[in-house]
Amino acid sequence: MFALQTKNAFLLICLLFACSASAAETAYRHANETIGTVREVYDGKLYPDIQVNTFRNIDRLFPSRTVKRGSTVLELPLSKTPLQQFSYEVDGKQYDLYDVLSMNRVSGMLVLHHGEIVFEKYLLGNDKDTRWMSMSVAKSVTATLIGAAIQDGAIKHIDDPIVTYLPRFKGTAYDGVTVRQLLQMRSGVAWNETYTDPTSDRRRMLEAQISQKSGAILDLMASLPRAAEPGSVWNYSTGETQVAGALVQAATGKPVAEYLSEKIWAKLGMQADASWWLESPGGLEIGGSGLSATMRDYGRFGLFLLHDGIVNQQRVLPQGWLDAASSAQRINGKKVEYGYMLWPLHGRSYAAEGIFGQYVFVDPDKQLVVVMLSAQAKPLNRAPLDEHRFLRALSAYFPDSSHK
Repeated sequence: MFALQTKNAFLLICLLFACSASAAETAYRHANETIGTVREVYDGKLYPDIQVNTFRNIDRLFPSRTVKRGSTVLELPLSKTPLQQFSYEVDGKQYDLYDVLSMNRVSGMLVLHHGEIVFEKYLLGNDKDTRWMSMSVAKSVTATLIGAAIQDGAIKHIDDPIVTYLPRFKGTAYDGVTVRQLLQMRSGVAWNETYTDPTSDRRRMLEAQISQKSGAILDLMASLPRAAEPGSVWNYSTGETQVAGALVQAATGKPVAEYLSEKIWAKLGMQADASWWLESPGGLEIGGSGLSATMRDYGRFGLFLLHDGIVNQQRVLPQGWLDAASSAQRINGKKVEYGYMLWPLHGRSYAAEGIFGQYVFVDPDKQLVVVMLSAQAKPLNRAPLDEHRFLRALSAYFPDSSHK
């Protein structure tokens, strides 16, 4: 009996040791770093080291929901022809990748060509397992989930009124706004996006988020006045992405993070779980920011877009969705360079973009995906080397692949 008890005790100790070792191996390396507050983030009032720590630990700022990965990982093979000797000219001066990385305070850059890694670099203490904030890149993810909900039939048509799915907005300025108009940010609802103005609607939304009261942000959106007829003007509004997230949840009957896992994250083969901010404990995801993921997983999301929303020969997004989502609008005869929460760039290329220098760039004609994750000093200051000019030059470096 003593021998059996001793053996059982030994096995229990081994099991506990194995579990502890496993937990240690999977512990997040950055978890104990000193971070700032969310107000300091939006004010641009963080010292560089604390800013970086905060950007890779944003799940500590608010309650978050996990976006679960699947059981397999989509491998990203190394190219036999890595990116070399790249340079481009700006105002008569030559710049290369070293300049872009250092001058733009890039924390990580990944360049995929035909699904292969031609360049990958981690900086500012990051590595392949570091999760980094997305800022408004999350808007593009939320909009993409609306496309998936349309493909699933949970949203019947892109021109349905949003109150069909969100009856709480009946009688508000959003009554009469369609799903398409919401995606294109031409609802006509008044909104001031100024990040650094404490009286702006964007900062009122942030304070509602900080309050962590269920429904507080949607209550704010329902209180806004109408500035113009739906469809008649374009006005960039982070608040509309919270309405978009509520639309995803209402139509699918699932939390936004769960739907993202089901439709893309687990199917596509992401390497790690992601996390997404919540408006309140157990509540709705923040549709316009707060998604945190590894750089390679942002790259895999870019590949999902590049491959027209098809995973394992199964269509997740409607046919033609990404062509429309990445195209400029025409409003009253004027061209607006904004699609379904994506920014059209040169040629057929486009990007999901976030303040402080976050990018997921896709060029279908070059079979190119670029992820840039950065820690620029202020929310809206342009980088010393303008990212759009850099991405245009990078596209020009690669041969046209549209015939393949």
